[in-house]
Amino acid sequence: MSNPAARVVGLTKTYGTGEARIVALDDVDLELAAGEFTAVMGPSGSGKSTLMHCCAALDTADEGSVFVGDQDLTKLKDKELTRLRRDQIGFVFQSYNLVPTLTAQENIVLPLAIAGRKPDAAWYDEVIATVGLGDRLTHKPNELSGGQQQRVAVARALVSRPTIVFADEPTGNLDSRSGAEVLELLRSSVSDHGQTVVMVTHDPVAASYTDRVVFLADGRIVDEVRAPDRDQVLEIMARMTAVADGV
Repeated sequence: MSNPAARVVGLTKTYGTGEARIVALDDVDLELAAGEFTAVMGPSGSGKSTLMHCCAALDTADEGSVFVGDQDLTKLKDKELTRLRRDQIGFVFQSYNLVPTLTAQENIVLPLAIAGRKPDAAWYDEVIATVGLGDRLTHKPNELSGGQQQRVAVARALVSRPTIVFADEPTGNLDSRSGAEVLELLRSSVSDHGQTVVMVTHDPVAASYTDRVVFLADGRIVDEVRAPDRDQVLEIMARMTAVADGV
């Protein structure tokens, strides 16, 4: 396995107090290898989104450490965290999160524009070719299909060449054909361009595009599988559900 693009050590996160206290993450250790496509799966409330948000510096844990590259996020000040999120982390949301008044091209380069930077021209052209949006760059989001909007969001996450891209249910709002296009795009960004992608999903078909699936239950990592296929993932999820139901 290659060196980790990100890792967490002893990560614990709780919400609420007293009888209402919920343990979202329970002393989690995890390495996310560079140049791999990893899926994080688990039942609702298992902690998968909390884990992703902590790794992406969108939330903070109660205990433990989060590293992106060799930087410990828990030791960074606010300005340093903002810079790290801007320069080293890409994020793809389920709901696209595009600015409706901007064109596709303007949305793609927006994070760089805010940072006062211009995209690397050769890499920008490669990203646009990879996402297949060359004839849609002047269109605004309401002139694009859901799949096209999500491809714009993926291009936006890739264009700054981040250390790691996090995708939170990226196909959740898409039909199966558009979802497959987005998954193939994420897969090619890893296989062809060496990007590191981590995706939260509940979909066994989506998980089958990845190199590795990590399974969470009750805030803990309970299983993982490499080179997964749909049936393997379904079997593990069914087993986890049976355990949760006391079967």
